[in-house]
Amino acid sequence: MRARRIAVAIGDPNGVGPEIVLKALDALAGDERVDVSVFGPADVVERAARITGLERLLSTLRLRPAGALPCAAARPGAVEAAAGASAIESATAAIRACQAGESDAVVAAPHNETAIALAGIRFSGYPSLLARVCGEPEARVFLLLVGGGLRIVHATLHESVASALARLDSALVVAATQAGVRACEALGIAAPSVGLFGINPHASEGGLFGPEDSRCTAPAALRLRALGVDVSDPQGADVLLADRRHDLYVAMFHDQGHVPVKLLAPRTASALSIGARVLLASTAHGSAMDIAGCGTARPDALLRSIRLLAGIELP
Repeated sequence: MRARRIAVAIGDPNGVGPEIVLKALDALAGDERVDVSVFGPADVVERAARITGLERLLSTLRLRPAGALPCAAARPGAVEAAAGASAIESATAAIRACQAGESDAVVAAPHNETAIALAGIRFSGYPSLLARVCGEPEARVFLLLVGGGLRIVHATLHESVASALARLDSALVVAATQAGVRACEALGIAAPSVGLFGINPHASEGGLFGPEDSRCTAPAALRLRALGVDVSDPQGADVLLADRRHDLYVAMFHDQGHVPVKLLAPRTASALSIGARVLLASTAHGSAMDIAGCGTARPDALLRSIRLLAGIELP
């Protein structure tokens, strides 16, 4: 992956997104390997520049105004419907710029799901938004977490375990794995080895703990091998992660994949939305409303996401 031109959306304007975007740009100053355009409300970006003491960046910043926020709703740390809508508008504008050939990839700062829900917008993470904007089925755009030496793609994401279990089938697992393999290859990992997590403990222990793996993950492994993918038999996530032999892991549920990455890389992991024609990366942490406006938020995860797509950071 060598995405030199990157469209960066500021995320929730009341969260730490605007601050960490400017801090990341400051860290990238003078690096000709990456060319960043920023999408978000101009007044919010200017406020973040004052908060962080980075006003000097404003004269050279390539700002694409998007997601205007009413003054009454522009309050750092406040969970507001208008701020949730602004985050979606800024990210959508960045994705559109990529579709138009103006950028090579998108990096989006953290959103706030409660604020987006208050705005009445159906949303289950950036993968769902990317799918809608790109006209892809939402069930075929997946989240890949990269951090702590792990790469974990999720077959299901923001939904109840009961809903995820009802939706899981071998075709979904195959699609998630293929998207993860293609993403790894784009990041420079040729022919990645894949570890497939089971659904139940011990991948159901031969049916002892239920029939779900025999009807879902086991057939998926057979199909993937037939397609030329180097994939393990379904195994317990604990066993596969203890071995750490694979380039890519496939999680069945949100927490199954998030817990190990956030344990190993709590503030530096990247979250890639994969499977659509546009590649979007974000951070694995949230909008941190408790410290928004303090100027203390660290840009590590956002900076790593930019560098990862630009081919500067190792995946």
